[in-house]
Amino acid sequence: MLRDFSLQALFMGLLTAFVGFASSFAVVLHGLTGVGATEAQAASGLMALSISMGVCAIVLSVATRLPVSIAWSTPGAALLSSSGAVAGGFNTAVGSFLICGALIVIAGLWKPLGRMVAAIPAALANAMLAGVLIGLCFAPVKAVAFNPLLGLPIVLAWVAVGAVNRLLAVPAALLAFALVLAFGIDMPADVFTRLTATLVPQAEWVTPAFSFAGLVSIALPLFVVTMASQNIPGIAVLKVNGYEPNPGPLFATTGLFSILSAPFGGHAVNLAAITAAMCAGEDAHRDPARRYWAAIVAGLGYVIFGLLAATVTAFVSLAPKILIEAVAGLALVAAFSGSAMAAFKEPNSREAAAVTFLVTASGVSFAGISGAFWGLAAGGLMLALARMVARRT
Repeated sequence: MLRDFSLQALFMGLLTAFVGFASSFAVVLHGLTGVGATEAQAASGLMALSISMGVCAIVLSVATRLPVSIAWSTPGAALLSSSGAVAGGFNTAVGSFLICGALIVIAGLWKPLGRMVAAIPAALANAMLAGVLIGLCFAPVKAVAFNPLLGLPIVLAWVAVGAVNRLLAVPAALLAFALVLAFGIDMPADVFTRLTATLVPQAEWVTPAFSFAGLVSIALPLFVVTMASQNIPGIAVLKVNGYEPNPGPLFATTGLFSILSAPFGGHAVNLAAITAAMCAGEDAHRDPARRYWAAIVAGLGYVIFGLLAATVTAFVSLAPKILIEAVAGLALVAAFSGSAMAAFKEPNSREAAAVTFLVTASGVSFAGISGAFWGLAAGGLMLALARMVARRT
């Protein structure tokens, strides 16, 4: 195994860890606080997710000798921010995270459930995801309106660097955010003392609670978007690069690590898609059999970043909330455009996709159940009616 290690895989693994963490941790923090987490609980959740996905990547890559890159569910975190807090607060959200993790395990071990997820019309799944993401994608515009001197540098950094290298666009926006925070925001007198105190990692145990509203508002939509937009594409990326993974055990393992991270505030970990392409491509090594080291190094990087999660959270909390939302929104622009295009591509399902998108994007809850569930249900009903009419004519 050690003979397969290379400096090329080392560099790509470190780059993968940096891009994977920096490009979307803001989305995770926003999502966790959106369902009721305190700052300490959100920091704990970020730490648990980062460590879980790092260890999971190492375990799977060593066991399979495949470059299995793991990520937290970024679309799932965006879903949380649009869902809002449910009755019972963050404890109920954590119970829903546990149910989601269990469903992912079952989907990996029991093929009928996996086939049920795959049977959800792609147009509706993408429309739901687009509806979930659009609210946060408005944040960069709102940040510029809030204060152009603070918001505009973040957006311009994303645009300028993204024109050269799309992977580094969000890290560039994050760097601009840090500079804006350092030079444009009045810092508390004890800022360095507060940041230093966070260098010792502290996990926050959250006792899970369960409710029907949590099941349908958080657990089921989180399971659907994690499987449809992360796990299944993650397998596709590996296959495109010439690997033949066995999806079931990989899904089940990510579900297990999701369960382990949930009581500490983590919502879900899953197979990566974008960073998977970094670890599985030729840039990781010319020999496909030696690329798995890139995923192992990335896993180690995620563990290190996870241990610094409390410091990152404390630093981010010093800025106006809209600025970190802007970074999160920029991180989701590509995901929104991709899901919206896929949702409305087929004429036969376009109206059903539109209904799904609009109901989800409205953010309106009925009977304590979030719009994401009702959007998928309404779109599914529209599609079923359209197909019924088509058969009779």
